[in-house]
Amino acid sequence: MPIFPELLPYLRDAFEQAESDSEFIITRYRDNGVNLRTQLTKIIKRAGLTPWAKLFQNLRSTRETELAETYPVQVVRSWIGNSPQVASKHYLQVTEEHFQKAAYFPAQQHAAEDSMESQDTLSEAVNTGSRETIPSNALTASHLKIRSWALLDSNQ
Repeated sequence: MPIFPELLPYLRDAFEQAESDSEFIITRYRDNGVNLRTQLTKIIKRAGLTPWAKLFQNLRSTRETELAETYPVQVVRSWIGNSPQVASKHYLQVTEEHFQKAAYFPAQQHAAEDSMESQDTLSEAVNTGSRETIPSNALTASHLKIRSWALLDSNQ
C-alpha cells in the first residue's frame, strides 16, 4: 500500500524520533494488550465529539470511498484488501457530492455551451459555498428528496 501524502509529514516526524536501530517507527501500540478502539474513543470524547458506531469500519469505509474517487476501484480494493462484493456492499459509499455532481452535470446535456456555463457556475457555488450562484435549472438531492432513501438501513 502506498504512503499517502496526507500521512507523510507525520510518518517523517515519527521516523526522526524513532531509535536508530528500531524496526518500527511507531512502537507505542505494538503490544497485543492495547485496544486502539478504546484509546481512539477516549480521544474523540475528550475533544467533545461523539464517536461513530463501528469506528474503524467507518474510517476504513470513508478512506476507501475517497481513494475510489481518484484511483481505479480494482486498485483500491487491492490496497484495502476487500473483495468486489465486500467493497460494494459494505465500504464504498454514495456521498452528497455524488448527488450534487449528478444534479449539476446531467449525463446528457443539450448544448456544450450550457454545460460549460453550468460547470463554471457550479465550481463557483462549490468554492464559495453559496447556493445563490447555483444555476436555476440545477436540481439538487434535497430538491428531489433522493438522499432520504439512500441513507436507509446500514448507510446511516
